[in-house]
Amino acid sequence: MANRKPYRLRGVLVAYNAFQVVFSLGMLYEHLMSGWLLDYSYKCQPVDYSHNPSALRMANLCWWYFISKFTEFADTVFFVLRKKDSQVTFLHLYHHSLTPLETWICVKFIAGGHGTLGNLINNAVHVVMYAYYMLAAMGPEFQKYLWWKKHLTTVQLVQFFLVFVHSAQALIFDCGYPKLVAALLLLHATIFFVLFSDFYRSAYRRGKSAKELKAE
Repeated sequence: MANRKPYRLRGVLVAYNAFQVVFSLGMLYEHLMSGWLLDYSYKCQPVDYSHNPSALRMANLCWWYFISKFTEFADTVFFVLRKKDSQVTFLHLYHHSLTPLETWICVKFIAGGHGTLGNLINNAVHVVMYAYYMLAAMGPEFQKYLWWKKHLTTVQLVQFFLVFVHSAQALIFDCGYPKLVAALLLLHATIFFVLFSDFYRSAYRRGKSAKELKAE
């Protein structure tokens, strides 16, 4: 493998990222229709363990969200096949290792309620993120449409900030949502905010400083 040339995988990447856009859009829609559009409280929302249709719809959605985290392992596979080793960072591995465990806990014990807003936000972010990756995979002629690359990290930072604030609400207000789970979600959001902030500084701020020094 070390002596092989990198695989290009242009068509595969376009198809894969298009699939992720559609998959994320579908889950975003389901999150809204299962409760967050009209029924759920943004202040504090308990888990509905009943067998009513909306509760079962949300539980089913949590299962699909869990499955989606395994489809995202393909990101790592494609990095390796294309020999983009620099992109297989600690942040990347930590993210793809932790989220399947976190979403399994969601499916097993808390398939619904307060914590699923983070899933909704994540789906919205992934629509934008995989749309970017799809355009990038289409070739150099699409580079002019990718001026917003660095804003992807900003969007992800906003995501973790919103999850932090929303998780903190479940610790402050009592609606029956497990406070331990809310605390873990808050910790999770904090860790990712720190990691993505460090990535942003490394990728953009330091790069900008280097360019300014070179210009001088």
